Amino acid sequence: MPSQKAEDALPAPTVQSRLFIGIKIAPEIAYQLAQFPGQLKASVVRPVAPADIHLTLVPPWNETSIPEAIAKLSGVTERFSAFWLDFRHVGYGPQPRRVRLLWVDCAIGDEGAALRSSLLDAFGRTDDRPFQPHVTLARIRVDGLAISRKFAIDEPLALRQHVESVELFQSPPPGGRGYTVVLSVKLQQTR
Repeated sequence: MPSQKAEDALPAPTVQSRLFIGIKIAPEIAYQLAQFPGQLKASVVRPVAPADIHLTLVPPWNETSIPEAIAKLSGVTERFSAFWLDFRHVGYGPQPRRVRLLWVDCAIGDEGAALRSSLLDAFGRTDDRPFQPHVTLARIRVDGLAISRKFAIDEPLALRQHVESVELFQSPPPGGRGYTVVLSVKLQQTR
């Protein structure tokens, strides 16, 4: 009887993908928003590419079964209608004294908030922080408070996007750049 190699007896390694659920920002709006980080000194911030600008509904998690994630996402979204996403203000966050981001404060309304809650439940995720719908435009590498004082960005916005789909995103591998849309799931047309 031939002997089996030790590595043949081991189970196959589990491949995990880093996934999150969000709303992809329309290209024309993303391009407008991507202009704001240009006012900052490039060496102290890492701007988000226009193609990667999004609003996160379910924070990232490690997933071993993308088909299961797709099924859960589809099961939830079929119960929800399209809604409006309002871009209200561009400034620094998450807190005035703990500046780490240049971001846009957003409003997603009751339908968007209910969708987020259902998605968190379906994926067994929790988020202990209060939900502040926002779109990140740049990550500030060092001394965010000093940057926010030196490069004052505090402007109201009046942009609006009709959200007709929700996306399952995959984060790049370590050292990589750019998010991949694994699946875009249409919401029901507004009733």
